[in-house]
Formats: sequence, C-alpha cells, structure tokens
Amino acid sequence: MHRLANVRWRAGVFLGVSLEMGLAGCSAVPIAFLASRTPAPTATATVTATPTATPTLTPTPTATITPTSTLTPTITLTPTITPTPTITATPTFDFPDVTVSEQAHCRYGPSSAYLHAADLYANDHGLLWNRNFDGAWLWVRFDKLHYACWVSASVVQVEGDVFSVVVTQTKLPHSELYGPPGNVQATRDGNQVTVTWNGIWMTEDDDRGYFLEATVCLGNYEVDVFAHTDDTAYTFTDETTCDGESGGRLYAVEKHGYTDPVRIRWP
Repeated sequence: MHRLANVRWRAGVFLGVSLEMGLAGCSAVPIAFLASRTPAPTATATVTATPTATPTLTPTPTATITPTSTLTPTITLTPTITPTPTITATPTFDFPDVTVSEQAHCRYGPSSAYLHAADLYANDHGLLWNRNFDGAWLWVRFDKLHYACWVSASVVQVEGDVFSVVVTQTKLPHSELYGPPGNVQATRDGNQVTVTWNGIWMTEDDDRGYFLEATVCLGNYEVDVFAHTDDTAYTFTDETTCDGESGGRLYAVEKHGYTDPVRIRWP
C-alpha cells in the first residue's frame, strides 16, 4: 500500500506540472489556481507490534509425603517348659549265688562226659548264669575264673531259685590238631542202636577218646543223651514209640577240645 500511494503522489505532481506548463503557454490562467490543489494525503500504515503476553508458569507446590513411622510390636516369646522325664529305675536282675560244697570238676558241657574245664574247691564262689533243661547242671561264672563253665548241682549250694535263670546251650572248644572219625555207621537191633567208627591216632598225652551227642526216645519222650568212650563203638537205647526222629553226632576228643562232628545216620 505504501508503494501504491507513492506512485499516485508522483503521478499527481507530474500531471500538475504538465498542466501548469501547458496552461502557461496557451492562456493566462492563474497559477494560483493550480497551486491551490493539495495533493491527496498518503496513508502510511504504521505497524505497531503488540507484545504478546507470555504466560508465567506458576509452579504448583508438590505435596511432600512424610512417611509415617509405624511401630512394629515386639513379640515376646513365652518359654515353653519342657517336662523333665522321670527316670524310673529298672530293677537289676540279681543272679543267684553259688558256693562249692566239695572238690569237683567244672566242665565244658552239662554232663560228666564233657571235657574238664577247671578244678573247683570247697567255698569257691560264683554267680549262676544259666542251667540245663532240668536244672541238674548249672552254668556258673566263678569269681576265680574269667569264663563260665558247667558244674553239677549236686556239688554246690545255691542261694536263690535255680529256675529263675534260663536254659542255655554252649559252644564246645574246637580242636584243629586232629580230623574227625571216619566210616561212622549205626545199626539197630530192637531198641538198641550201636554206632561204630574208625579210630583216630593221637598222642597219649592228647588222647581223650570220643564223645557222642544223641537224641533218643525213652518212655515216649525224646531225651538228649551224652556219652564218652575210649572205644570205637557205643550202644544207645532208643525206643520207636516217639513221634520225633532220633539222631546223633560223633566227635574225637583231645585235651584242647573237640574235632568237627560227624553226623550219625540213624537207623
């Protein structure tokens, strides 16, 4: 717009001058007439910058959360009272006392057929540990010995009940110096059973003969029988009225113990 107004102004000046010059040449026209024309005012656009209001950010206060301290209750443990067990005294079995009445043998088994184990004298003291089935032989641990052995009930005095102890069977001492007897046979003649075998050579000092263990029928009862012999044959009485089977074993014996047993094939 500013350029257009300027152009208009210049054109008006040029036109006025030209007319003034032409009129001066043609007629006497008062100059004043021409001069009295006032050029049209030029509109000048003034741009006024209006400041734009910049919004001022007012900070919003942030709420500060203050943690609340929560008290944790302290748990007080109540001690548990553990009852103290009451110790009940277990009665200790009192083994019967045994006192030797006269000089006697203590043996490795419940019969005079077994090997001698120790010498006993009057007033020797011991404790009764076990017995055989009928109480005729007692397994006693004498104070003077470090092992128990068998003694006949007929040569000792017992303080207490013999049958308060239980029946036991003990192991025979084993010898490895000699082998068992050979060719062991048994024959029956009615109620008589005869066992035979081949003899074992031993030195005179070692030789203690032979030992037989057998279960036989006597009076309708099965009975254990023990026998010692220096021969190579032995005869048992064995009835045939019992329901069970009879049988036996044979050992060779030397002073240190017994050989391995040989089973007797009972007729």
